[in-house]
Amino acid sequence: MEKVGGQYFLGFDFSTQQIKVIAIDDSLNIIHENAVKFDTDLPEYKTSGGVHIHDDKLTVTSPTIMWVKALDILLDKMKCDGFDFQKVSALSGAGQQHGSVYWRKGAEETLKSLQAGKPLHEQLQDSFSVKDSPVWMDSSTTEQCKNLESTLGGAQVVADITGSRAYERFTGNQIAQVYQKQAEAYNNTERISLVSSFGACLFSGHYTPIDDSDGSGMNLMDIHSRKWSQECLQASAPNLEALLGDVVPSHTVVDTISKYFVERYNLNPDCKVVAFTGDNPASVAGMRLKKGEVIISLGTSDTLFLWLEEPKPALEGHIFANPCDTKEYMALLCFKNGSLTRERIRDKDAGGSWEKYAEVLKSTPRGNNGKIGIYFDVQEITPSAVGCHRFNENNQKVDGFSNAEEVRALVEGQFIAKRVHAENLGFNIGPTTRVLATGGASSNQAMLQVISDVFNAPVYIQDVANSACLGGAYRAKHGYMGGETVPFSDVVKDAPDFTCAAKPSQDADKVYTPLVARYKALEERIVKEQTT
Repeated sequence: MEKVGGQYFLGFDFSTQQIKVIAIDDSLNIIHENAVKFDTDLPEYKTSGGVHIHDDKLTVTSPTIMWVKALDILLDKMKCDGFDFQKVSALSGAGQQHGSVYWRKGAEETLKSLQAGKPLHEQLQDSFSVKDSPVWMDSSTTEQCKNLESTLGGAQVVADITGSRAYERFTGNQIAQVYQKQAEAYNNTERISLVSSFGACLFSGHYTPIDDSDGSGMNLMDIHSRKWSQECLQASAPNLEALLGDVVPSHTVVDTISKYFVERYNLNPDCKVVAFTGDNPASVAGMRLKKGEVIISLGTSDTLFLWLEEPKPALEGHIFANPCDTKEYMALLCFKNGSLTRERIRDKDAGGSWEKYAEVLKSTPRGNNGKIGIYFDVQEITPSAVGCHRFNENNQKVDGFSNAEEVRALVEGQFIAKRVHAENLGFNIGPTTRVLATGGASSNQAMLQVISDVFNAPVYIQDVANSACLGGAYRAKHGYMGGETVPFSDVVKDAPDFTCAAKPSQDADKVYTPLVARYKALEERIVKEQTT
């Protein structure tokens, strides 16, 4: 292992609303943070939340050149703050998943011959055949999704190959639409990048490969071979393999820094550029997920991240190549009914007070005397269902619960659902399982206790702000230290550990194992009723 001394590692995040950066030192201490917000710092692009929502309400894009100009501003801000670029040994980063960038023919020559006296955006403004990049919020490709699934033999076949059934926001379907509806632009495209690999292109001064973790979110990559699936490519658009380039492991050093950044910002010419990845895999790296762990991010939508050894692709959820281990996998599950549903029940049944909400939770019995609630205020993603459904201990539907029963039914139901769908994708709860909780509700001790009991595992917390950015910095060090031979866990072993916030009650397994089985059957019943 190469000795690292007195050096910095940068992690960038080209996210939906801003571009952020974190710098860490050898000891993984954060020494610098900065950000540029698209709406307020770049008002000339007239974005709202970083995007343009088109008239059909389905098409959502972002101006590609805006991201470039934001990087110019960010690096200039760092320079004005006196950041010592010379000490940076490696950099990496993340990009919002599922966004795509279309480089015009001849753009790589421009990248290779950038002039240090001019900002990037002035030199790259004519380098994109599609001016506005499709992003993850776009849902205009239903026709292309149906075509992919019918061509390959069904949604489950697509999931078995790529880790996910066909999704409107996934890049392969976005590329298929560009080919069909913007043929001239497609034919004038020299390379297609993800937002992540686009970031790496800017820093390296040439086209860089897509990493296998972000590549998993395209409906184009075989998650088993970690190469492009020929069937998926052929079903999407012509000449696609040449336009996409290679797929590489996430720890790959794709090049050293472009001469442009050496001359303009005084970066060390030996600074390594490590493959960028998607923001979700980067967050997994930033949270330092390990085998046997699950991350629960509690926000407007709740998100579950899992470490998987033996993935079982399903029609719900997503399985990606693991950014921290070239042989393993990660899974992502998104639940739309998160904090807003919890806030509705808090306001209705706990006087609008989280303190009272916590008191009610503590005062009610684990398992809620067999009562189960399934609450989908809006159309849920996992599973595809809607409505509020309450069941008594005999699985009979009831009209309502008492206030206290409702409070517990909601929280238990939400976390039992997460366990059910995690196990559907191949996650196994064992003696070493632990839950890492993050997001707004992770400060609610009573709620953490419910999570611990439902998963029969201890719950840990840590205030990890900008985890995708931090994951980029960790991954930069991983690549620098020799990602092929050095485990990611060794690179981050000295990072501050998480704090244990809750341990399962002695009767947790006895109470919740039968409830999990009942919940699964009831949820399946609801889905069947709504689809027949």
